[in-house]
Amino acid sequence: MLLRLPLPRVMLLAGRPYSSISRLALPRQQCRSYSASVDSSVEPIRGLDLGVAHSKLLLRTVAAMRGNAELQAQGVSEGDSKKMNMCQAINDAMRHTLATDDTAVVFGEDVAFGGVFRCSVGLAEEFGNERIFNTPLTEQGIAGFAIGMAAMGHTAVAEIQFADYIFPAFDQIVNEAAKYRYRSGNEFNVGGLTIRAPCAAVGHGGHYHSQSPEAFFAHVPGIKVVVPRSPIQAKGLLLAAIRDPNPTLFFEPKMLYRSAAEQVPTDDYVLPLSKAEIVRPGKDVTVVGYGAQIYALENAIQMIERDMPGVTCELIDLRTILPYDADTVAESVAKTGRLVVAHEAPRTQGFAAELAAEIQERCFLRLESPIERVCGLFVPHPLVFERFYMPCAVRSYEAIRRSLEY
Repeated sequence: MLLRLPLPRVMLLAGRPYSSISRLALPRQQCRSYSASVDSSVEPIRGLDLGVAHSKLLLRTVAAMRGNAELQAQGVSEGDSKKMNMCQAINDAMRHTLATDDTAVVFGEDVAFGGVFRCSVGLAEEFGNERIFNTPLTEQGIAGFAIGMAAMGHTAVAEIQFADYIFPAFDQIVNEAAKYRYRSGNEFNVGGLTIRAPCAAVGHGGHYHSQSPEAFFAHVPGIKVVVPRSPIQAKGLLLAAIRDPNPTLFFEPKMLYRSAAEQVPTDDYVLPLSKAEIVRPGKDVTVVGYGAQIYALENAIQMIERDMPGVTCELIDLRTILPYDADTVAESVAKTGRLVVAHEAPRTQGFAAELAAEIQERCFLRLESPIERVCGLFVPHPLVFERFYMPCAVRSYEAIRRSLEY
């Protein structure tokens, strides 16, 4: 039946504001595609400023940065800071690594001139072409070369230009890097390996420049998988990933490269891997995400707390996908009795399913409603229909509300 729909008419309706759709003689259930609307005055948004630009989670001022408990624990909150976007923060992390570790090298496609997103700009001029260099267009070769360098004692920071193109390197990462220590009985390791890759939606990337492949690698023992949400997080987590004694995949939501900006400490610091952060405390429902999805969840929570007075939602950023911090999530769910998990990757076999199963086992007797998952649709990441695919603030709002009203 879906294949027989008059597609141009469907596209026409989807592009209209909800207010104009509601005037058509359509059943109510066909008028509820809130997430397809571009009109911010419609239900349930009603004029709320959405997106990263308006986020209250970003530490935009020196005072906010100095009040951060993790930065205080690292002893960098009172030092100098500089306004950086996420691209600049990642660049600063690699600069610290190169300056303090003579074995460190950075390489990948177009990396020497700064990379397509300019994350490595200026590094070749500062540290030389023997440490910052381009590679051929072969992701399998990049990963294999990085494994070899790490095995010989180097700190290898490799870039896969887009996470969508990491799949040719899958065998090298899964069968070589992840198993190197285990198969040698801990005689050898490639713990100095870090692979960076821009991931997730960017608004116009289509199916080859928008994917979120973290769940593929979260199934693999022997590696770590990290996804930051902001410049401060990106710098601290990347430095931690580079210095961790295990090979690490560092997925960078490219939508945030320039849209997220914070006062970032200029000193060297690390943030803990495998430790989730409660970025917004609450008592009625636990909401979990990572990367750019955190901002959609923040907006959903703002709408819920506006529309349901007295309700508060606890928002948790996982930060590390493997090994993830189930304890923090379980403690929160034991308090709230409800859980909503969201990510951009498709729902089927996505990481939300793993987290939902783990929390169901740990917190079954404390759950007040079924665990909700808000994810990308089970289709290749679309171009013109990306707005329908995304687990946006409105879809997240509806899932949180379902959980609360169950």
